[in-house]
Amino acid sequence: MTRAGTGVSYDCDVLVVGGGIVGLATAYALRAARPGIAVTVLEKEPGLARHQTGRNSGVIHSGLYYRPGSLKARFAVRGAAALVDFCARHGVPHAVPGKLVVATRPDELPRLHDLAQRARRNGVPVRELGPAQIAEYEPEVRGLAALRVLTTGQCDFTAVARVLATGPDVRRSAEVVAVDRRPGVGVAVRTARGEVLRGRALVNCAGLHADRVARLAGDDPGLRVVPFRGEFYRLRPERAHLVRGLVYPVPDPAFPFLGVHLTAGLDGEVHIGPNAVPALAREGYDWRTVRWRDVGGTLGYGGAWRMAARHWRYGAGEVRRSWSRAAFTRAVRRLLPGVAPEDLLPARAGVRAQAVLPDGSLADDFRFASGPHTVHVLNAPSPAATACLPIGEEVAGRALRVLAGEEA
Repeated sequence: MTRAGTGVSYDCDVLVVGGGIVGLATAYALRAARPGIAVTVLEKEPGLARHQTGRNSGVIHSGLYYRPGSLKARFAVRGAAALVDFCARHGVPHAVPGKLVVATRPDELPRLHDLAQRARRNGVPVRELGPAQIAEYEPEVRGLAALRVLTTGQCDFTAVARVLATGPDVRRSAEVVAVDRRPGVGVAVRTARGEVLRGRALVNCAGLHADRVARLAGDDPGLRVVPFRGEFYRLRPERAHLVRGLVYPVPDPAFPFLGVHLTAGLDGEVHIGPNAVPALAREGYDWRTVRWRDVGGTLGYGGAWRMAARHWRYGAGEVRRSWSRAAFTRAVRRLLPGVAPEDLLPARAGVRAQAVLPDGSLADDFRFASGPHTVHVLNAPSPAATACLPIGEEVAGRALRVLAGEEA
């Protein structure tokens, strides 16, 4: 295709960088909003959903945790319902078992009450339970009080990504290493293989590398992605009866992490975790994986040092639980007293792309930015998988407005 007045030949209308669930949902939304639009998705891995999408606990979050009125709150509530419907229509494995959020100490009771109020403000149905009612749902779990969250579900997010990928042109092993943006003309990208593709607009859904892609395009993201690894265990099969469903602790409001939780998955296994420790690579799924460019990027960023100074005590506890199965087990026993270290088997870890602002604060909401010919998704950690469909619609709308401005 050639755009009148420029003489430039385009490979597509919109280039989407990133073949995770957010990038694929954006491509899906673009095609739904404007049938016939040409969308190309560029994924650096040989397969889709290799990182945040395919390495999480598979939970469809209800939206109770997030600040009322925030994008996370609105998109999670909408997204949970939309995702369940999507899974049903496309035959993707899913369930809606609900979950328990359990207070195990007296000081957690006011926070649990506040969480119930927040849930209701967000439109999330919850029931407040006492110890006897907790035991009806989870006989092996101990707590002083709990919330029963009715709309929490589960699905296979990798399978969702495969369905979303059936429409657009998806190119694997296509890592973007250079971006040439020319106002009034469009965007050209070069991949690590030397291929050059041109589009009228670019959408950056690169997840763990979103800030870098923004800089390649000439935009200052105003933040840095700092990777946090979440490590999981699974219960030995003969001990899986200890957990029937989904059980969460009361989260610490100072952090975006939900704490170590128990998840009886669709695969029949019970996963326990994650913790949250600094990763030594943006795709560092164990302590042995070190990429000095990533380590240097974190250590050279003042926001990371300010974050560490603010939260070092919390971080030290997380690192201790990473190195010590006994310490990890002690954290689990707050909810599940009957578990022993030998009951825990290592499971696959994930890495969260957490945006850190220059003042050291953690970006607590989804964050998007638009520029000439570009739209950037700069912060989309959990619950982004749950909220992928409304996020895709939001980003697609921004991209279409960019195109409309060029066409005017």
